[in-house]
Amino acid sequence: MGRNIFISYKYKDDKVPSLNKRKLVFQGSQIVAVPRPTIVRDYVDGLQSKLKDEHINLGEKDGESLAEFTDSTVETSLKNKIFGSSITIVLLSKGMKVSYEAEKDQWIPWEISYSLRVVTRKDRTSRMNAVLGVVLPDENNSYEWYYTHNPLCNSITHHTGKLFKILSRNMFNIKKPVTRECNGSTITEGEGSYIKTVQWDEFNNYPNYYIEKAIEIRDNKELYKIEINLD
Repeated sequence: MGRNIFISYKYKDDKVPSLNKRKLVFQGSQIVAVPRPTIVRDYVDGLQSKLKDEHINLGEKDGESLAEFTDSTVETSLKNKIFGSSITIVLLSKGMKVSYEAEKDQWIPWEISYSLRVVTRKDRTSRMNAVLGVVLPDENNSYEWYYTHNPLCNSITHHTGKLFKILSRNMFNIKKPVTRECNGSTITEGEGSYIKTVQWDEFNNYPNYYIEKAIEIRDNKELYKIEINLD
């Protein structure tokens, strides 16, 4: 089933595994292909190829900074991109946050905030987007920067503190969680998050399954405490 998809990501984050990309450069009188660093944008290319039957709109572009935009300009730009989409896929990467910049000065928090809003234009009102977090491995091809497996409790810890606040606040935010206790920790069972996450490898194998799962969660949004503010 075709979906209108918005993809949110940190363009130049290079803390991801190599995809053996190359670039063309002049060496003397010849043009040769030499290795270049892999960045998250390269994974977006793969995602677009995988979702070729979907209509895709992209977030941040190369070198695109919020510094020269007013809030109203940012709002208009994002409304135009997100209004017609039904799901936002956010690529969660190890270097997605610029630590020395305020979150409101970075694209991803704005993109998620607008994805979670209900917007009316003339005679048409958009629905809140489903939001799916696809976790990319780090430069060592490991997911441990975000996930920690706990065999003793048969559970997984999500390191949501490494994400933007608007992402972490919309995870494990179900109003009536089903929990269990293990080894001094409280563990949430089932779909406890409005923003569900999945590893890149798993998503790559079953993209439609996870897209529809996120849509299913969106259709039951009243079960979750949704946070749209950037503060």
